Amino acid sequence: MKVSEKLISKADFPVFEKYKDLVYLDNSATQQKPRQVLERVEKYYREENANPLRGLYDLSVKATDAYENSREKVREFIGAKSTKEIIFTRNASESLNLIAYSWGRANIGSGDEILVAISEHHSDLLPWQLLAKEKGAAIKYLDCDKYGEYKADDLKKALTPRTKIFAIAQISNVFGRVNPIKEFAEICHKNGTLIVCDGAQSVPHIPVDVNDLDVDFLAFSGHKMLAPMGIGVLYGREELLEKMPPFLSGGEMIEYVTREGATYAELPHKFEAGTVNVGGAVGLAAAIDYINDIGFETIEKRENELTELAFNEMKNIPYVNIIGSEKAEDHHGILTFTIEGVHPHDIAAIFDADNIAIRAGHHCAQPLHQHLGVQSTTRMSLAFYNDEEDIKRFIETLKTIRRRMGYDG
Repeated sequence: MKVSEKLISKADFPVFEKYKDLVYLDNSATQQKPRQVLERVEKYYREENANPLRGLYDLSVKATDAYENSREKVREFIGAKSTKEIIFTRNASESLNLIAYSWGRANIGSGDEILVAISEHHSDLLPWQLLAKEKGAAIKYLDCDKYGEYKADDLKKALTPRTKIFAIAQISNVFGRVNPIKEFAEICHKNGTLIVCDGAQSVPHIPVDVNDLDVDFLAFSGHKMLAPMGIGVLYGREELLEKMPPFLSGGEMIEYVTREGATYAELPHKFEAGTVNVGGAVGLAAAIDYINDIGFETIEKRENELTELAFNEMKNIPYVNIIGSEKAEDHHGILTFTIEGVHPHDIAAIFDADNIAIRAGHHCAQPLHQHLGVQSTTRMSLAFYNDEEDIKRFIETLKTIRRRMGYDG
């Protein structure tokens, strides 16, 4: 038995009890939830539910403690210096929009430049496009090669004295490649440029330390790391967040209101207007506990083993083209591919007929697909709770696609 198998069990995930024949390979879109997370969320709503931060009665205090303890759990998990740097949002998309609307509106002006990696998810592209149009700024793109690799020299050439911010994911949701964020942050800061990192695909799978990476902002979603939908995180340097105006306004994000105006609450509450998602926050904290119990060493080992197994089998199937690196170790659980002569939606439909869940389309990365010269692709993405039997069934179906679409052989 491999070491990783001793600590990981599908029995922790109720969905696999309900759907015993399901092979779930759409983990980059959202992960399944272990019962430990589900039970913690249920416990909150059964025993601690009240409006936090506002009430002095016991139940409200319990809700407040649950919420703020969850924030501390996130702070420790990503290595932030203070809980003031941890903003709870709905998801990574809202976190990235917060940066663009708050920091961007206050700091981007006519003639400024915003640099975006061509492989970015639309959530880390569209907010910058909208901001650039509003402010008269210019959007520039940093291109990768066909393997998904970005080079430091290309970044240095792309930066100018007018480049205010650079947006890039730590792990691409199409390539699965880990980008050299720490190196890129150093390059950006020497140029006086901030760096915003989309960590939606990295935080669930590899250790992430925001201070070691030296990023200015980091965004990620709970639902991609075992937690409920509707909870996300924005990390920002405290000195940057202090100067940023509120993103949303309303209850709880204020200190004092008069007819003429208002003063705002201290961090992090300045950015958390209205009744907050305590259930989501405690679910995220429980997911972090679950991940920590297994350990990233085990998670990475398991996911890399399965990636290599699938990659090597796929390379031997005629007409299958894997997008990105020719090395399995560069894909980190994400294998995006095309099959000659077969539309990705047809591929996904055939997999679905065999009760295998994968994803087809442009994966919210249309500019990247245009850059690569492909209209759409199919993606299988792994989590540590997948196993060798999942890969076996995936490969068995993959080998039948062309035949089932009417091709010979």
